[in-house]
Amino acid sequence: MARKKSLWVISLASILICSGVSGIENSSAAENALAALAKLQVKGRAAKVKDMRAQFGPAWKDVDRNGCDTRNDILKRDLTNLVFRSGTQNCVVESGTLNDPYSGEVIEFTKGQVSSMEVQIDHVVALADAWQTGAFKLSEAQRSQLANDPLNLLAVKGRLNSQKSDSDAASWLPPLKSYRCKYVARQIAVKVKYGLWVKPAEKTAMQNILKKCPNESLPN
Repeated sequence: MARKKSLWVISLASILICSGVSGIENSSAAENALAALAKLQVKGRAAKVKDMRAQFGPAWKDVDRNGCDTRNDILKRDLTNLVFRSGTQNCVVESGTLNDPYSGEVIEFTKGQVSSMEVQIDHVVALADAWQTGAFKLSEAQRSQLANDPLNLLAVKGRLNSQKSDSDAASWLPPLKSYRCKYVARQIAVKVKYGLWVKPAEKTAMQNILKKCPNESLPN
């Protein structure tokens, strides 16, 4: 009987580990964004480090092990009218159409050394901001998951992604005002999931946006 109980405990632990990287909060219930924001710690910025991007592991790592890098996974999710490179098992996106959430524009994407920059993948919570609001405490595996988590990634107009850079909600918001509630809610969802905090001005900016949409829920 003791052996059966031990095996059951081991099996349960395995299931919990396989469901996500240890230490990262996963929630299936849609929580109100304002309520979730109220629970986040409010603190100042931690110090930056050199080569910030390297702290989050290789760019666009295939963390879900589906044989396709994260960038192409997000392009497949967010673009329509997709055309894939032959021989890549519908992995490498050669072209498609983006309905840009940040501007409302329709952008035709074509893969190329220059043309690919028209559509970029934005870290909704910028990695530098994530580092300075608690990601420095995460393990390497957790930081890699944060950098490649679909929750924290959106295909967007390249120029706006560059304009945003490492800004938080106090410094930058999407030009398309009708998307700002969803944008801020997604930032909060990422911060909840990875145990990050918000800065005072950032929290105020988020509250001001969410007051206009008090029923906005966190995305899963």
